[in-house]
Amino acid sequence: MPLNLLKRYNSLLDIGGLSIPDRNASLMRIFDRDIRDNEGFAFRGKIIRPINREDELPVDILFKHLTTVVVDEKTKKRDFDIHRSQRLHWVKYHIEEKKKENVLIFSAKDKNGKRTYIYDEDEYYVIVLEPKTNPEADNEEYYYFLTAYYLRGRDKNKIKNKYKRKLSEVL
Repeated sequence: MPLNLLKRYNSLLDIGGLSIPDRNASLMRIFDRDIRDNEGFAFRGKIIRPINREDELPVDILFKHLTTVVVDEKTKKRDFDIHRSQRLHWVKYHIEEKKKENVLIFSAKDKNGKRTYIYDEDEYYVIVLEPKTNPEADNEEYYYFLTAYYLRGRDKNKIKNKYKRKLSEVL
């Protein structure tokens, strides 16, 4: 749906009534505009890259993480998530730090390593980045873009607990 390209934060994308191919095409146009084709896609001066795995193209993995949710932990099977998908265009808005009020930006360490979070308290929306350093490129600092999602249920408490354990600086 071309009108989705006109949507701004904090409206939701109109994808509920679309066929699966039309929905995916609409979401991909948003993804391409805001992320894949965005040469200035960076957070606080550090380039953001999709996570790299050998079995899939990095941008395909990222698109999947931004529009689907794990439904089976054992097999890691993912299904379409309307809540993530309707907010896909919010990513760029938050990465560019346009909204200053009620957004918590912090880094925390957990079992998976150190992560940087951009948490919109009003909209219950979180973006997760993983800070990296490339020693082969003069210690260039960058982020892997892990995911972004709408918080529901117990997830709201999890992000608050991460904030309580925040590091002294944003990585």
